[in-house]
Amino acid sequence: MRWENLTLGSGDSPADAALFGADAVTTRTFDTPEFAGITFHEVRARSIVNRVPGASRMPFEWTVNPYRGCTHACVYCFARKSHSYLDLDTGLGFDSQIVVKVNAPELLRRQLGARRWQGEHIAMGTNVDCYQRAEGRYRLMPGILTALRDHANPFSILTKGTLILRDLELLTQAAEVTDVGISVSVGFTDAQLWRTVEPGTPAPERRLDVVRTLGEHGIGCGVLMAPVIPFLSDHPAQLRDTVRAIAASGATSVTPLVLHLRPGAREWFMAWLGREHPHLVRRYERLYADGAYAPKWYQRRITRQVHELAQEYGIGPTRAGMPRRIREPEPAPPAIPEQTQLSLT
Repeated sequence: MRWENLTLGSGDSPADAALFGADAVTTRTFDTPEFAGITFHEVRARSIVNRVPGASRMPFEWTVNPYRGCTHACVYCFARKSHSYLDLDTGLGFDSQIVVKVNAPELLRRQLGARRWQGEHIAMGTNVDCYQRAEGRYRLMPGILTALRDHANPFSILTKGTLILRDLELLTQAAEVTDVGISVSVGFTDAQLWRTVEPGTPAPERRLDVVRTLGEHGIGCGVLMAPVIPFLSDHPAQLRDTVRAIAASGATSVTPLVLHLRPGAREWFMAWLGREHPHLVRRYERLYADGAYAPKWYQRRITRQVHELAQEYGIGPTRAGMPRRIREPEPAPPAIPEQTQLSLT
């Protein structure tokens, strides 16, 4: 997406032209306790179904992202770089300058009905969270899910947001007619670490409550255990605590994924690390000296430990009564083959 691909309706008035160009976007700033310091850039997109570049190695080809930027404010978020494409800051700007594609539901319905569309799988939550706080105000996902349901189009959702439970009925209806995959991201259960590294997200235990609630309604939900943060959440006792909590939530699978630091996210994360854990800066510089990913030996070690714990706690078997069309989505491919989804069915 580029700003030149976004237009306003005839009745809208331009704002912030110096940043986005005249008639490109209308900007509203909400100075309320709920959204203090956050600017929403409401845009009308020309397209909403995006093709994933072939070189990305993702297990899906199409995505829908109704938002850009994310108030979850995860310091490690790989999507930070995408804000620079819009001439927006990848640090605080990514956390507080939220692009909202207000016409996403109607646009998706039109694209799904086009003759050229072949009903391919659509992944959501792969860039920024479609159930971040802004969704509580804009309510784009009900229209998106309704369109996918009506066209029986397969889809998956990855989220850290508890707001997904608002759409439980729509998810259940969609699962009756197509393949639906749901996964919740919980990398660790350490409350102190959560408050500093994922300050805008629901607490890990609340996210696991989502997994539990979905399961109680017959919807199987996997957990993406991501990221495992070197030297901060990778101690064997921490891994055990996290996997134990994931198992207790009734998750159908667990997929460990070690922190990766791509450009844009790397600079923001390392600045945070220097403030919060300065003694770890040199260790990170060595561990990530060869690029965005931790060494394969480290990733293999974490994967092996998590898989062994998952086996110990019995994560995997599908519970009776689960709608047969609902399944967990495949996670984004990790850096090494060993980091694949564990399913003990």
